Amino acid sequence: MKRHYGDLKPGTRVLLGPGPSDADPRVLRAMVTPVVGHLDPDFLATMDEVQELLRYVYQTENELTFTVPGTGMAGMETCLANLVEPGDRVVVCINGAFGLRMAEIAGRYGAEVVRVEGTWGQVINPAKVKEALAQGQTKLVAIVHVETSTGVIQPIEEIADLAHEHGALLLADTVTSLGGTEVAIDRWGIDASYSGSQKCLGCPPGLSPITFGPRAVAALENRKTPVTSWYFDLSLLRRYWSSERFYHHTAPISLVYAMREALRLVYEEGLEERFRRHREAGEALQTGLQEMGLKLFAQEGHRAPMLTTVLIPEGIDDLKVRRRLLDEYSVEIGGGLGEMKGRLWRIGLMGHSCQRRNVALFLAALQRILQEEGFRG
Repeated sequence: MKRHYGDLKPGTRVLLGPGPSDADPRVLRAMVTPVVGHLDPDFLATMDEVQELLRYVYQTENELTFTVPGTGMAGMETCLANLVEPGDRVVVCINGAFGLRMAEIAGRYGAEVVRVEGTWGQVINPAKVKEALAQGQTKLVAIVHVETSTGVIQPIEEIADLAHEHGALLLADTVTSLGGTEVAIDRWGIDASYSGSQKCLGCPPGLSPITFGPRAVAALENRKTPVTSWYFDLSLLRRYWSSERFYHHTAPISLVYAMREALRLVYEEGLEERFRRHREAGEALQTGLQEMGLKLFAQEGHRAPMLTTVLIPEGIDDLKVRRRLLDEYSVEIGGGLGEMKGRLWRIGLMGHSCQRRNVALFLAALQRILQEEGFRG
């Protein structure tokens, strides 16, 4: 007997985890725009608009700014594959799970990885970066702007200046921050950066924006060895995104449509207004959690507005609370990663999910569940 497969009917959720975030209905509608060829003139015009809008959000004039197919990890892989050659000394700042990933990937591409270790939940001390740079000629300094595993927002400018003083490039992970707080590529002196479509940009997962400045482009063009990854080789990809339109891959047409609409929403709202919305919602959430008697994890003064981390009270079952939030309120939040697994919750207010009504819903739901689970605050 032939098996029956019904229509897709995923539950209606309020996505308040570390990503993905909810997508605006306009973004979802864009995805059902008729598919055309990846070299169709209409699609090429859409690609140009995506590049223009990405430069706006990244606050950069970098020509080499576009999306690569894949999630934020594809962006991380792209940047490291193109900037790292065997034997290069790479200083990686690690104060969470995604700094660890950068160190691992750089090592796989043959780098001599120097780890600047920080405490999870705290920012990286620039003095430690300076010390690492003084110990040898460095090709690249890599750092996470908003560490998704801890909710810490890292000041960038001083570390970028230190990198440049020592002749190194500065690579910044902006997966969680882009579109939710200021990312000033040119003004801060960031040489290369990557992000993800599914967080503060409010687009479904599957694309990773990247941008390379003049110093990073020079490093790419002066490599002594070919880029190990063919698919993420920017010397090939840039030819597809440039006026040359040299065929490289069949672009994910519908996702590019979605990205264009998500970026258009950012542009219409305006960066300052968008940052204000994320900041005010984040502050309301963090204040509400503290008033319930919960303890925030990230360092005070460096708490990201779009991703709040809160320590799980003693005696409270992590998975049970998250499952009750999902089953009883259709609210999704995230648990801890790495050394913080089972010890904290990660609550995201990103893009379209960043709404005051979601803050009120979540706080009321969590308070009720915690009281029923025996937490008194």
